[in-house]
Amino acid sequence: MTEPTTPDALRPGELTWQLKALGVRPGDTLLVHTSLRAVGPVSGGARAVVDSLLEALGAEGTLVVYTQTPGNSDPSRWAVTRGGAVPPAQWPRLRATLPAFDPARTPSQGVGVLPEEVRTRPGALRSDHPQSSFAALGPAAARITAGHDLNCHLGEESPLARLEELDARVLLLGVDYSACTAFHLAEYRVPGQGSRDYGCAVDDGSGRRWHRYRDVDFDTSDFPALGEAYESRAERPVTRGRIGAADSRLFDLAPAVAYAAKWLTAHRAGRRPTE
Repeated sequence: MTEPTTPDALRPGELTWQLKALGVRPGDTLLVHTSLRAVGPVSGGARAVVDSLLEALGAEGTLVVYTQTPGNSDPSRWAVTRGGAVPPAQWPRLRATLPAFDPARTPSQGVGVLPEEVRTRPGALRSDHPQSSFAALGPAAARITAGHDLNCHLGEESPLARLEELDARVLLLGVDYSACTAFHLAEYRVPGQGSRDYGCAVDDGSGRRWHRYRDVDFDTSDFPALGEAYESRAERPVTRGRIGAADSRLFDLAPAVAYAAKWLTAHRAGRRPTE
């Protein structure tokens, strides 16, 4: 959706220059988490922001966003995933009727408007996970989005691991480390990390069904402290700057995940795993 231009709106050319000044390079594979409200008014809205990102990345670069769909979840958890609990008596009916995830049509939820702008672009590819998908535009999109295992949200069989292999970078554009999905990959590498049961509606080509699986019990509560600890390292691995009005951070994904795995292992020691 194109937003009306205001006199103080950031122009796409200015936005591209700011992205490059922060350190976004042609040919980068870039995972972006964004709050457009924090960026402030941009002439052209989300469409112009994506255009500017693609221009900064160039023809050889790949833009990646997180297109989660947490609403496709077990009704017993809707107080968390949808913001409202439903009576247990309704759970069987809801499990039987909740629409299956469709990578081409199911909109992302709770991640802002920019992922939807990327997801719906011609040529964009999206991974198949019914709760934790990613969308990508660019030469590496197929490699990143392929093979997202149905039983793995954000671990070794997810796009995050492919991004790690590709030496991707992370741009936090107006959001803090609590939005950094890369840190979830590190959670899979923490000894004793808790797990829990998940449920979702899927269609694997043979019809709709309810799928149950067990995976990591994620916890973002210490991600801000983790991010600040990583950012304060002597080698200064995080570049900070302003994009529009937004405080933004740019860093390499693989070393951040390696640091996070060690930090989380140390700081979560003694926590009782989820049974």
